[in-house]
Amino acid sequence: MNNLDKESVIGVSALLVHAANIDEIYSDHEKDLILDFIKSYLTNVNADEILKKAENIEKNSNQLLSYTNIIKKNSMDIKKDIIEHLWKVIISDNSVDQYESNLMRRICGLIYFPDKECAEIKLKLQNS
Repeated sequence: MNNLDKESVIGVSALLVHAANIDEIYSDHEKDLILDFIKSYLTNVNADEILKKAENIEKNSNQLLSYTNIIKKNSMDIKKDIIEHLWKVIISDNSVDQYESNLMRRICGLIYFPDKECAEIKLKLQNS
């Protein structure tokens, strides 16, 4: 499962930062969730450094496609894990707005991830 390289983790983390920022509130809790994602794929790295890089990429890029191309090349398991992390970040403030839902729909479309499965992940996380 653990086969994202450092550059891919940085790119996906930038996407997680983007998801966190969509509602214009980037909380410490969201940062912690993104750090958990980084640590789940990379050991022996400074996760805070990776997060800073991801935040800079997100700040300087409005191109969602560059992030999703990284994800698209990976297995369904990794896609599922990334979608799960995205939802964790989005629902961490207990509300999902239309922009966040729209972002998830767009990402799923771009990485060829089934909408139904995306909805199931969201529901499972909201109920846990």
